[in-house]
Amino acid sequence: MTEPVLKAQGLCVDRGGRRVLDDVTFSIDQGDVFALLGGNGAGKSTALLTFLGFIPPVHGEAFVRGLNVQQDVQAIRSQAAYLPESVSLYSHLSARENLQYFLSLSGVERTADEIERGLDEVRLAAEARSRHLSSYSKGMRQKVAIALAVLRRAPLLLLDEPTSGLDPVAIDEFHTILTSLSESGTTVFMVTHDVYGACHVAKRVALLQQGRMVGQFQAGDGLQISAEEVHQTFTQYQSS
Repeated sequence: MTEPVLKAQGLCVDRGGRRVLDDVTFSIDQGDVFALLGGNGAGKSTALLTFLGFIPPVHGEAFVRGLNVQQDVQAIRSQAAYLPESVSLYSHLSARENLQYFLSLSGVERTADEIERGLDEVRLAAEARSRHLSSYSKGMRQKVAIALAVLRRAPLLLLDEPTSGLDPVAIDEFHTILTSLSESGTTVFMVTHDVYGACHVAKRVALLQQGRMVGQFQAGDGLQISAEEVHQTFTQYQSS
């Protein structure tokens, strides 16, 4: 049986003297897009930071590609690309210059042609690639950040509220990129409060309420997860 790319087993995390994640268990297989859905303060971002090794669990374990996060932090970070809600790139540099700089920091060498192919893969317009990022929309900046993950060939992509602040066209483009990455074998773990967006792109959705898992949903063959069913369950717990 193939080892999951990412796995939480009875994960409990405290922050500020409060239990933020409480007995959370799930796993994500290679090529899956998995969405952890919840409202503000549900513990979603804490889950991401735990898998990156920034917050130690008080109980349970977190694994990435079979490695225990607390024992192999650097090895895990080398295989994962993390996109926070506000992507940190240099506004005074172009898309190409940002990629060249951050790839060099990672010790990764890519030719100019490879960088262009990475930007092609995330559908960044050719005319924008030499412009400073100060003129970019949030959606365009995210494309550059995802191109960096593609060029690093990171097998795992961790996304924190990736569609927050994007317009509908940019959201559709973003979902198309995630689907393409998934089909090429990249595993995507995203946390969001966007029910309909999560159901549109994810193969599996889990609901997190006050740090506890309260529901999981899976797409059937060739079908999307029912947004109405997830929304009904989500609002039920939000109002309770």
